[in-house]
Amino acid sequence: MCFTYDAHPPDLPMHYNGEGGSSGQSGQPGHLPPGLAEGGAAAFGQDLVLTSQDGTKFAAYACRADAPNGAGIVILPDVRGLFQFYKELAERFAVAGVEAIAIDYFGRTAGLTPRDESFEYMPHVQQTQFDQISQDVGAAVQYLRALPSVRAIFTVGFCFGGGNSFLQATQHHGLAGVIGFYGRVAEGRQGGPSPTEAAPQFECPVLGLFGGADQSIPLDTVKRFDEALSQAGIDHEVVVYPGAPHSFFDRKYTEFQEQSANAWMRMLQFIGAHTPQQA
Repeated sequence: MCFTYDAHPPDLPMHYNGEGGSSGQSGQPGHLPPGLAEGGAAAFGQDLVLTSQDGTKFAAYACRADAPNGAGIVILPDVRGLFQFYKELAERFAVAGVEAIAIDYFGRTAGLTPRDESFEYMPHVQQTQFDQISQDVGAAVQYLRALPSVRAIFTVGFCFGGGNSFLQATQHHGLAGVIGFYGRVAEGRQGGPSPTEAAPQFECPVLGLFGGADQSIPLDTVKRFDEALSQAGIDHEVVVYPGAPHSFFDRKYTEFQEQSANAWMRMLQFIGAHTPQQA
């Protein structure tokens, strides 16, 4: 499992400051991350119902930036689907200027019911299919593309969503980049290929963020993913934070707040580097 139901995104700096560790190292963000209220522009969010390519209606949460920077991002949750952690994360992206939408995976099997703590997610996870997840991502991409402020669209995912986020680079969404936190890269799931074997089909840059002490994702598989992207000529960065566990990007992991801040700033740098400047 990835985040617990009572998890929250860390308090994060809202703008990349140009510092951080090199690939394969934890790095230092240059300062301790301030609280959300200390910087950034206001944002507002709303619950939505989107319609996938096959007609399925599914839940989403969109958060609009008050001062958009041209980027939009689709957030792919962990196995629990859309719950409060990802709504809060969408808000953090929007405060940083990124138009954000977090999606749920279970419209086909659980409908539009809320994903509260009592939700038994695993039977629904086992029924997901890679092509259906990609169709749902496509609907979220269409939502972002319709916003006049958006010039470049990214995905980011966590655990279950991390592997699925990487694979969106093969799905012809017209993405500017894909980001994955501790996503499995050595095995295919839900009828899809593994990110490592699919690397030659990637169509956009990649940012991978992993914990060095993650018991569920061996570091040799991360290395092979990195090598596969290099061999395929894909612009990418794979970062391993030594000592960090699976799901380290969580406010409860106070000892890994600097790593969380560094990962956040790397995301903002990656997004900024691949978002065209306004003409």
